[in-house]
Amino acid sequence: MRKLRIMEHISLDGVIQASGEDGFPYVDWTAPYRTPAGRDELFAAHGGNFDLLLGRRTYDLWSGFWPKAPSSPMADALNAATKHVATHRPEGLAWGPFAGLGPDLVADVRRIKSQDGPDLILWGSSTLTSVLLEHGLVDEVLLVVYPVLLGTGKRFFAEGTPPRSFELVGSKALPSGVILTTYKATGSLKTG
Repeated sequence: MRKLRIMEHISLDGVIQASGEDGFPYVDWTAPYRTPAGRDELFAAHGGNFDLLLGRRTYDLWSGFWPKAPSSPMADALNAATKHVATHRPEGLAWGPFAGLGPDLVADVRRIKSQDGPDLILWGSSTLTSVLLEHGLVDEVLLVVYPVLLGTGKRFFAEGTPPRSFELVGSKALPSGVILTTYKATGSLKTG
């Protein structure tokens, strides 16, 4: 059985948006914190072999960049990964290998997770994140936390995301001030 891990670049106030869509003013706000050491840590966190689970917007953004990126371990791994794309518009999925998900996202993700194969990694979709958490499909969350406040933009957890508990399984501070923190999903929210 495959695991599903969510990996996300996030500000201290929970913003994950980095593109200029919808008039977002802070395009590429993670750039000042990128270092070779951080890149290597992030690549290692992916594991040796993985598939991607992507929303259509992230797929479209990434398909405009990664196939043209110079060869590197990260570019080569992302380009080789099977992209499972949640979309109502399967036309135009040219960055492969890819597999469009059907109209029942939850059932399709359950089916993929039950198969043999590499772990699934979800990047960049606050919409998918909430749905997958609601249905107990997320095994781990890795947050790449940047020492910035943005005040506006798409948030990692949308309003109405179901309450859940997580256990800290790892944390690493990078010299740039970025912290990689991994949490394992443990189930329903526990309260006092």
